[in-house]
Amino acid sequence: MAAKATPRKAVVVGAGPVGCLSAISLAKMGWSVEIYERRPDMRLPSSKAAAQQRSINLAISARGIAAIEAIHPNAAGRFLKTVIPMRGRMIHHVSGSQESQLYDKDGQCINSIGRAFMNENLLTEALDIPNIRVLFKHKVASIDFDERIMVVREVDTERDLEIPFDFCVGADGSYSIVRGQLMRVIRMDYQQEYIPHDYLELKMPAGPVVGGEPTYLLDPNHLHIWPRHTFMLIALPNKDKSFTCTLFAPTAEFDRFETPGAIIKFFKAHFSDALPLIGEEALLHDFQQNPRSSLMSVKATPYHYKDRAIILGDAAHAMVPFYGQGLNCGLEDVRVLDILLRAEGVNPASLANGGEDSSLARALARYTESRHEDLVSICELAMDNYVEMRHSVVTPGFLFRRALDNILYTISAKLVASTSLRPTLSREAFPSSTPSAWLPLYTMVTFRPDISYSTARRIASREHRILEVTGWASALIAVSAVGITTITILRRLGLIHPHNTG
Repeated sequence: MAAKATPRKAVVVGAGPVGCLSAISLAKMGWSVEIYERRPDMRLPSSKAAAQQRSINLAISARGIAAIEAIHPNAAGRFLKTVIPMRGRMIHHVSGSQESQLYDKDGQCINSIGRAFMNENLLTEALDIPNIRVLFKHKVASIDFDERIMVVREVDTERDLEIPFDFCVGADGSYSIVRGQLMRVIRMDYQQEYIPHDYLELKMPAGPVVGGEPTYLLDPNHLHIWPRHTFMLIALPNKDKSFTCTLFAPTAEFDRFETPGAIIKFFKAHFSDALPLIGEEALLHDFQQNPRSSLMSVKATPYHYKDRAIILGDAAHAMVPFYGQGLNCGLEDVRVLDILLRAEGVNPASLANGGEDSSLARALARYTESRHEDLVSICELAMDNYVEMRHSVVTPGFLFRRALDNILYTISAKLVASTSLRPTLSREAFPSSTPSAWLPLYTMVTFRPDISYSTARRIASREHRILEVTGWASALIAVSAVGITTITILRRLGLIHPHNTG
């Protein structure tokens, strides 16, 4: 009787959401998986305080949910019980008035979830699988991909360990060590761009207790935005009825906050309705205690080396957070790779004499070839969306274009619920390569995981050219011919609801 083949070992560098989902994907195929993480276990109380100071709340939408459903269906249902749905943006004008702009005519939502909560739960899901183990406080020092040896330093003892492996997944973030090691053995095209803006995390507390429970100080089913042209404040709801706020501003603007008085004066001038909700004392505390962080974009290619390694998530394509797709894109990376590994028939059983796995090499090469255009597209769309969020959302041109988009969308398209796509998305990366209906760009990016980022961008570009050719003037005449002004259209579609706040 032949002995059962020993599963090969995959090492995953980074225990964030992308690393954990990668480990789950590989373990379910039969690999023996080890995750190496330089930080302590994030579930420990000592780790939670540090995490709360650095993290932008996550907005998980259809792409991220579809990826979790495809890889680990039971976990997706558990996550959805913990999120807070956000139906649209709530625009806070300087005057104090508010204006709701719904994301989708059919009521589809993006979902607020705390980064730490998301990460902890995916980590727990991974550790529930027998052939996964996690080594915390283990920092990768170097990797020899040809010899399949990774040198890892134990943080506490400063002892170096040589870790043999068969396949390496780099999910170790924007400053990826795995990516740096890959650059030593492949000709990687690499671009890193810092934008001249920083961000700072703030906290808006829960409101008064009513009926034994705290309340929200703002509508919890919106992503709140205070757009101020060159800077903005945003707020996302948390389960404890607080809001996580983030101030995005030019680096030069932050440099002016030299005194407490300058900070309070700035908020009184630009965010007068938010200041009393945050509280002056709490605002100054957060400015003093919370780190001011930079924003950057990373583009790289190729993402793989032979059959030995691949980089996913921020390690391959860090992006600015303004489309809410960083997490969603990283999780989608795992879904796409999972499909390709299975399509090529990759077998995690041991190879004779440690030879090259041609099926694994083909799958990784297909990943680089098919994924690069999508990743460049979403990085650039994320950068473009910063201008929209901090400025365009309050301009007549944006509102009018949005009205036309949604009129044409209403006329030509039917709702495609992401739940109906689940079976297909576990077998095929992007089944809807040529959708025929008029679809707004935001809808395609956020709510249609069956459409790739690059396809969405091409379709949006084509739709923009159509409007350019037909002319804005003729479009306005067509709308006016039925006796409805632009703002009335928006209101009748339920896309703008003015709120007078005194």
